[in-house]
Order: sequence, then C-alpha cells, then structure tokens
Amino acid sequence: MLQAGRNTILFLATSGFSGYIRVAPGTFGTLTGIPLVYLISISAMPVALALLLLVIAVSVIVSGRAREYLEGEDPREIVCDEVSGFCVALFGLQFNWMNLILGFILFRFFDILKPFPIKAVERRLAGGAGIVADDLMAGVYTNLVLNITSVVLG
Repeated sequence: MLQAGRNTILFLATSGFSGYIRVAPGTFGTLTGIPLVYLISISAMPVALALLLLVIAVSVIVSGRAREYLEGEDPREIVCDEVSGFCVALFGLQFNWMNLILGFILFRFFDILKPFPIKAVERRLAGGAGIVADDLMAGVYTNLVLNITSVVLG
C-alpha cells in the first residue's frame, strides 16, 4: 500500500513520468498540461476557476511529497508545477493555436529566465509552495502578455 502511494505521488508530480525525460523535462511537462488547459478553457468560468485551483492545490501537495522521494530542493523530475503554471498562463483565454503556441513559448521563456520577482518568490517559499510558486508567476506574466497582445491585435 505504501508503494502504491509513493508511485501515485511520483506519477502526479512528474506528470505521467514525463519529468524523467532527460532532455528538457520542464518543456515536456508543460506539453502534458495541454489537455488540462483545454478542459479548463471549455468550462464555465466558476468551474474553470475551481479546476484551476484544484490543479494548483494538487501540484503544491504532490510536489512537496515527491520532494521527499527525489533529490534536491526543486528536483527537475517534478513537472506538475509547469502544468499548473501553463494552466494559469492560458486561463480565461480562448483555446486556439495562436494562444497555445505563443503561450507555450512565453511561459517557457518566463519560467527559465525567472525575471523579477519570480526568483525572489521561489527562494522565499519552501516545500511544494516554493516549487510551484515560480511557475505560477511565470504563468501570470504569460497571461498578461497574451491579454495585452489580444487587445493590441484586436
């Protein structure tokens, strides 16, 4: 029973074990979030918000637990934080190819570079919250840019 719990935590934290891909696990982890992004985008706003909050809460919990089984403060295998951040990045936006591709590129850009204050927030929080917070902020930055872009382009 204990092994099943560990396997479930690692399955969720690594987004279906995609976090074990040796090259760019965060990028592959982000891609695994597309079905959730779609599900949230087609839901009525109250349901969409509840789903987003559920995804974030699960990410924080399983990230903190998976950290006990993996090495480091923010193990590279944990990619559910990228899924949560990508859900935030496209939250409230129309699900289409432009938003998906541009959102993906911008999210990865902000997640990798960690512009102010993303890096500072990541350092101040511990456990699962610290693992997920920087990705949520990268998602907020991405969402803002996508919203501004849609207003400018009409």
